[in-house]
Amino acid sequence: MNQTPEETITFIGGGNMASSLIGGLIQDGYPANRIRVADPDEKQRVNLATQFPGIAVFEDNAKAAQEAGCIVLAVKPQLMAQALQPLTQIAGNPLFISIAAGISCKWLTHYLGDSRAIVRAMPNTPSLIGLGATGAYGNSNVNAKQRDMADRILRAVGELQWFEEESALNTVTALSGSGPAYVFLLIEAMEAAAVSLGLPADAARALTLHTVHGASRLALESQDTPATLRQRVTSPGGTTEKALQIMESGGLRELIADAMGAASHRARELGEKET
Repeated sequence: MNQTPEETITFIGGGNMASSLIGGLIQDGYPANRIRVADPDEKQRVNLATQFPGIAVFEDNAKAAQEAGCIVLAVKPQLMAQALQPLTQIAGNPLFISIAAGISCKWLTHYLGDSRAIVRAMPNTPSLIGLGATGAYGNSNVNAKQRDMADRILRAVGELQWFEEESALNTVTALSGSGPAYVFLLIEAMEAAAVSLGLPADAARALTLHTVHGASRLALESQDTPATLRQRVTSPGGTTEKALQIMESGGLRELIADAMGAASHRARELGEKET
């Protein structure tokens, strides 16, 4: 029995996130000759073709998307309307995956038509090294085969969680979308504090980075909750307990909740503005 050939995947926009997804797909075994990329920058097209031998690169969005089973919209939000214009008359029923922040399915259907199958996804920057965390929502036109296709593409760069309501992506934006910046701020603060307490800058950075990396790996690989892991490190009357008392008394939990609430609210505002 012959195997069904892989669908052609077209990326509209060949920037960092598109490159990460392409690299992840190829590493996952997806055939390079079933991947196309459209980008207006000739230098970027040459770079992509060199980096990923076998893919096809195009200047024209419509040509790149012709007969594609899936079209990944990987352009900046402010360029989305311009990028979609050549795609409005694409024949067939391709799946559209948007990874542009703040662009709602309602906004996309305004340009593409109500019958289009659309997945909206929110990846984050660690996707650039294959360690991403992505939330996704598919509209009612997305069939099972298309959802599997989206699943394969988005999981190529890390963890993926699906949601039944598009509004959940506002919280995803506040959590995993903006979350790396929260961790980078924590790293900055810990490193600066260590230096102020007398450690050399290079040692402070190395110990901070490996501490955060190690704690994250431990939390991922352990069957225990973060609360349990924290309690195991916290000896009564010890140094960790003293530090955590300061953080708790300073309202760290409330501050994080307020920050994420503000980010989620802003994501909702931006989405409403786009539509």
